[in-house]
Amino acid sequence: MQRTVFFLWLLMLLLVPLFAEATTVTDAAGESIVITSSERIVSLNGSTTEILFALGVGENVVGCDASSTYPKNVREKLPSVGYQYRLNVEGILSLKPTLVIGRDDVKPPQVIEQLRMAGVTVLLLREPRSFEGAKHRLRTIGEAVGCQKQAIELITGLDADIEKLDEKLNANRTQQKVLFLYLRGPQTAFVLGKDSAPGAMFEIIGAENAAGDIKGSKPMTAEAVIAAQPDVYVLFTMGLESIGGVDSLLKLPGLAHTPAGQNRRVVAMSGQYLSGFGPRCGRAALSLFHGIYEADGPCVVTDE
Repeated sequence: MQRTVFFLWLLMLLLVPLFAEATTVTDAAGESIVITSSERIVSLNGSTTEILFALGVGENVVGCDASSTYPKNVREKLPSVGYQYRLNVEGILSLKPTLVIGRDDVKPPQVIEQLRMAGVTVLLLREPRSFEGAKHRLRTIGEAVGCQKQAIELITGLDADIEKLDEKLNANRTQQKVLFLYLRGPQTAFVLGKDSAPGAMFEIIGAENAAGDIKGSKPMTAEAVIAAQPDVYVLFTMGLESIGGVDSLLKLPGLAHTPAGQNRRVVAMSGQYLSGFGPRCGRAALSLFHGIYEADGPCVVTDE
């Protein structure tokens, strides 16, 4: 009798995964992705990691990539799978994931093929450049991990921030000319164009992008910066730190010879906060608006 009960229990244990409720979501390519388990998740980019923790499934995340900087110390707490554009399939598979989530331009693409050949469910999503895109990604990931209610709550919070921003935009009667500088020390300096995440944020808050028609990134030259005559410089916080702060920044060729340089109008925000288009993107837009339109001098924004 006991042996019969044992075998029945074992049979039920083996059959449970077969009858587990599956969820189907649509990826960036328009393909239907069937998800049967989100018990062990590997996140391939920072905004996905932030969303998963905001949804309340951070305990299910068993690994993340090097761009994951929020929540604080997440990279120290979780095994790293490398950078999202230099992934290693062995490192990901060693974490025994049941679900891998990332953006649709992860590299190398062979890693994604190898993961799927190994039987791992992979969900790739387009990185948003608008509030509506951010909401869509929140809904999709929420559905993928069984947290639809939590996703709706996050979207409600985002909508509240958007409403506050709309009030500021409606009351604003000026337009600032803004230039985003990507720095990694004095030897690595680029200007980012309209098609970048910071460029999308400039458009959202009604600022003019001083980069003009530049697409992607271009090396920063003194002549181009002076010709652009920006009112405000915007940087990632790490970029400003890498150059030694505002005083050192304005010693770079050309930067002091603009309204932004003469008035020390510099705004620094963390890369994940400014560019992630995650649950905090409405708040990030409000922070950027404050730094550009309401602050008098240098403004270093904290994202805690």
